Amino acid sequence: MAADPPAPQAVPDAAFDAAPARGGAPLVAAGILSSRIVGLLRTAAFAHYFGVGPHVDVLSMALRAPNFLQNLLGEGTLSAAFIPIYSRLIHEGRREEAGRFAGAVFGLLAATAGGLALLGVIFARPITSVLAMGFLGDAKNTVVDRFDLTVTAVRIIFPMTAFLVLSAWALGVLNSHRRFFLPYFAPVAWNAAIIAALVWAGLGRSAGDLDRLLFAACWGALAGGLLQFLVQLPQVARLMRGFRLSASTRVPGVREALGAFGPVLAGRGVVQLAGYLDVFLAGFLAAGAVGALGYAQTLYLLPIGLFGMSIAAAELPEMSSLRREGGAEAVARELLPRVRRSLRQMAFLNVPTFLGYLVFGFLLVGVLFRRGNFGEQDNWLVYLVLCGYTLGLLASTSSRLLQNTFYALGETRAPARIAATRVAVSAAVGGVLMVLLDRVSVPSIVEVRTDEVPLYLGAVGLALASGVGAWLELLLLRGALARRAPGQFLPAREMAKMLGLALAASVPAGLLWWLLPPLPVLVRGLLVVGSYGVVYLLLARLVLPEELGVWIGRFGRRLGRR
Repeated sequence: MAADPPAPQAVPDAAFDAAPARGGAPLVAAGILSSRIVGLLRTAAFAHYFGVGPHVDVLSMALRAPNFLQNLLGEGTLSAAFIPIYSRLIHEGRREEAGRFAGAVFGLLAATAGGLALLGVIFARPITSVLAMGFLGDAKNTVVDRFDLTVTAVRIIFPMTAFLVLSAWALGVLNSHRRFFLPYFAPVAWNAAIIAALVWAGLGRSAGDLDRLLFAACWGALAGGLLQFLVQLPQVARLMRGFRLSASTRVPGVREALGAFGPVLAGRGVVQLAGYLDVFLAGFLAAGAVGALGYAQTLYLLPIGLFGMSIAAAELPEMSSLRREGGAEAVARELLPRVRRSLRQMAFLNVPTFLGYLVFGFLLVGVLFRRGNFGEQDNWLVYLVLCGYTLGLLASTSSRLLQNTFYALGETRAPARIAATRVAVSAAVGGVLMVLLDRVSVPSIVEVRTDEVPLYLGAVGLALASGVGAWLELLLLRGALARRAPGQFLPAREMAKMLGLALAASVPAGLLWWLLPPLPVLVRGLLVVGSYGVVYLLLARLVLPEELGVWIGRFGRRLGRR
């Protein structure tokens, strides 16, 4: 959702890339972990109050438009254009000039994002007609008119876009000064504001007043966007000198930043289109599909952010230094072992996560979301969607590192072309699978105890197509890299060992699940999933001590800084 770190993308997130491999990455990971934990609590609150149904469809869709613009204008796009220039001015001792440059960029962003936010409020209905085309027939065919609700929700939420884009500006400033934790911790405020608004709206009122709860969440998101920006301002103010608010393109560095912004924006747009297409297509499916995708993506993106993005981001400056110091020959000579080592580090925790989601995902979904209006049928649908996404988990995390390898080689076009191919294939396969599977209901394949309207499996088809696209992207990236630096990048043998350890660890956890007496889903899930993780780490200590030692070292260094 809007304030969470985005999924893997074809353009490097320079905010991450500014972090030194040994110093910044643990702090970035700690900030991401904090925001993701509170993000899980936010999603659990959605599940409690809305379950898998039309209102969570509306909330997911209403957040999509400002999220699209925030990721397009802010996050990696802004960072890629802003941080290199601002950092260069700081390192050259030109702090006054850097402050003027930051002030001009801030003014241009505020004017652009503010104007887009105003247009979003005014044109909420046509925007919704495009984003949620599948909701247009609700007034005639369903009890809840998702289209009208989405129009109102978009009007409330859209101004949040401006605050989140300005928050990305603050992130760029702080990262340039090597302040990494706060900007990635700041989304905690966004998530917490939504949770607080939902709890306040739900106190002493009927649980069935879902419209009121929906709009409370929207107002909470708007307030949270402002808070996410404000919590960073005190530290920004302490670090910045010479700040002068303007919107002039004549300030040194501004035109250079705008020149870099265009190509990055175009490449980023391909990736954002991929995220939008799933939600757009899901809007044509039975009610609950959009919400089910959102719940499953919350879990799917967690290991990508923690175990994939942090390593890939930390490695980019190291690989880039090879090119600066020794040119293309040094990159080709030293690239292969570095990429293989990083892929092993990613896989060490992603492989057990992959198997754990497939085997114990039903329990995990229940632990996080099974309460309130989120029942057994909802649990099954979200689990099946999660399985579809999980099939592409290892490919998605590996692709992130291979993309950054291209950037280290100075090549940005190939990853963008490959990302566009992935989007096209995922959309084509997803369009076919979602139609076929939307004819199949959850109660027709599993025995569920419910009197509610049946949920359908169309969203599972979209998730499966995402996995197909992820593996295609990885194979294309691997082939393109092999032509520049011949050799075997993917550590297949080591990953097979990790999969064997994960399978061995799943056996006692599965037996425990089978032998446990009837217990609350929270207790049962924590015991089973916890035992699976502990056994895997104990086995890894015997078989894969090097990979385990790397992650223990990262954790130890992080604790040592506290």
